[in-house]
Amino acid sequence: MATLTFHGHSTFSIETDDGTRMVVDPWFTESPVADISAEELGDLDYIFCTHGHQDHIADAFPLAKRTGATLVSTFEIVMFAGEEGIENAHPMHIGGGFDFPFGRVQMTPALHGGQVHGDESGRWTTVPGGFLFHLDGTRLYHAGDTALLYDMKLLEGRVDVALLPIGDNFTMGPDEAVRAIDFIRPGIVVPMHYDTFDLIRQDTADFTRKVGDRAKVEVMKPGDTLQL
Repeated sequence: MATLTFHGHSTFSIETDDGTRMVVDPWFTESPVADISAEELGDLDYIFCTHGHQDHIADAFPLAKRTGATLVSTFEIVMFAGEEGIENAHPMHIGGGFDFPFGRVQMTPALHGGQVHGDESGRWTTVPGGFLFHLDGTRLYHAGDTALLYDMKLLEGRVDVALLPIGDNFTMGPDEAVRAIDFIRPGIVVPMHYDTFDLIRQDTADFTRKVGDRAKVEVMKPGDTLQL
């Protein structure tokens, strides 16, 4: 059974039964809500980045250099990472999947911006995405930063735990996230990408009420863990 830990915003770490350790959208150093520093995260095997915005990738390259972990993201982000001295990386793209030693991962569509933080040349602009992980028998969907997409309907019956943004303004808000739940029909929903700034302040109790009996809502505070 894998263990999911929330670190604030959209950052999660995961440890599988076989001891594989990974982080998704690592943002610790300048995050106002992170429970730990990047240094306190410890050893890593994989780093997954849904897209290139600063609040999802800022600590990815330093962590990759310190730990030797394999960076997994879109082709463009991986190419830019190579220019920045990242030696271990695995490029993917939307719709593609790969069987890693710990389980299968597929990149899913997302609708958001494509700027890559730190790329002053502008050559590596990319499309955003999400990840569908198969971990110790559990299907975990990290939606990344996204608007509501009808493509989410294609995930119906394929997701046990969904990590969905609810902050509004930059991503879908609570009402759109409820519609996403109708499309996906997961067993558990974990809201993310909210309350980091005033612009994305949300009432999770109200969101839970709106979800109703569609799914079980697990509101995680930074540092909280969930057994998958």
